[in-house]
Amino acid sequence: MHIRIRGAAAATALALSALLLATGTVAAAEAPTARQESGRVGVEYFPDPKGEGARTEVPAASPHSQPAPASRQRTGARDGEVVPIAETGPTADRLDVTIIGDGYTAAQQEDFLADARTKWDAVTDIEPYKSYEGLFNVWAVQAVSQDSGVTGDPTQDVKRNTALGSYFWCDAIERLICVDLDKTKSYADKAPATDLVIVVSNSTKYGGAGYSGLAGDYGYDGVSTLSSDNAQSTLIAAHEMAHSIGLLADEYQYDGYGDYPGDEPASANVSKLTADRMAAQGAKWADWLGETDPSGGVVDTFEGGDYYEYGIYRPTANSIMRSLNTDQFNLPGREAMIAGFYRSANALTPLADPATRTSRFARLSVSLATLPAGTLARPQLRWYVDGREARQARGRTSVVPAALGVPSGRRAHTVTAKVVDMTVAVRSAEVRGITSNSVTWTVKG
Repeated sequence: MHIRIRGAAAATALALSALLLATGTVAAAEAPTARQESGRVGVEYFPDPKGEGARTEVPAASPHSQPAPASRQRTGARDGEVVPIAETGPTADRLDVTIIGDGYTAAQQEDFLADARTKWDAVTDIEPYKSYEGLFNVWAVQAVSQDSGVTGDPTQDVKRNTALGSYFWCDAIERLICVDLDKTKSYADKAPATDLVIVVSNSTKYGGAGYSGLAGDYGYDGVSTLSSDNAQSTLIAAHEMAHSIGLLADEYQYDGYGDYPGDEPASANVSKLTADRMAAQGAKWADWLGETDPSGGVVDTFEGGDYYEYGIYRPTANSIMRSLNTDQFNLPGREAMIAGFYRSANALTPLADPATRTSRFARLSVSLATLPAGTLARPQLRWYVDGREARQARGRTSVVPAALGVPSGRRAHTVTAKVVDMTVAVRSAEVRGITSNSVTWTVKG
């Protein structure tokens, strides 16, 4: 299971950026790309902890990477050990996040595990991660470093030998934390499954970055880096994961980019349509127009987004996809995130093998992801016999086909368990369909 890549959108933005650079129109800021032949990759970073993002290209390898000393194998017996932070279901039915520590010595691994839990708790305090935390597995991989801390902290001249070679002052940008992607993969591959990676670098200094579009080279789409003991850095991970999970575009723009030149973008949170045209066509976030938004104000069309100043619109004046001065996704962004959760995860898992033909007196059981009551999630479990609902079984996770109404006789029948999330955070019929999953058994009469 891998997160989808924003391939077409990324390629279009990259090609346009290259054209603008060639003509000297704008500075070197590009959309995210996978590994280039030059060994460089695209990253997003936030130079101001309460400001908008920017993009650049950085080396895939770290210039500060050093071979692990032989003594590390003796003193760091737990190097590469995997500790579950949250194991909510089978990896096939979950979005799997792997958190790796860097700049933690063998003696500091308990500190890393505490930091990993703290960072994940902070991410899942943000909606809609909060409501759908039960669709994630989270694995912490212990990486033992020779030195404690991170290169470039507190000043550019400080060098440290760490497992992933993470460092501030990447690309001469103080707050940009880069890592060695191959070394990161060597640790991420130790987890049972990895869809997204978060690297927690042992530092109190604000910083971080987001790599995306990596699946072709690494098998997972994104890597977020952040400093362990700086609260504001948590928002970097929440923002970066949204690119991979919700396929969301950045809602900020660069001075000098001018008019948006492309076709209607695929991302759910940017559009070429004004509010009137959007409403008339029933397109993009038409269902949310005029609604009060958690980010402030109402949903409308605000010019500027996806790096361009004109001819492209975002749903709200501000959101976490525009600036880190808020932790709120706007309503269209929330809906896209929920769609993304369900593209990579299922709320319902069969406990009885659906491939095995069963009898009308054999118990059929399923497990449901824990999506807490009182949050955005509203999963509804229903059972069907030959396509007709057995209303008496609503909400039950274990049933006997005969009690559902499967009759005796020679003819085979089908019994289906189906869950649909009736969350008020989804208005699109297409997205509502994505929130559903079902399993069907063949039952002997």
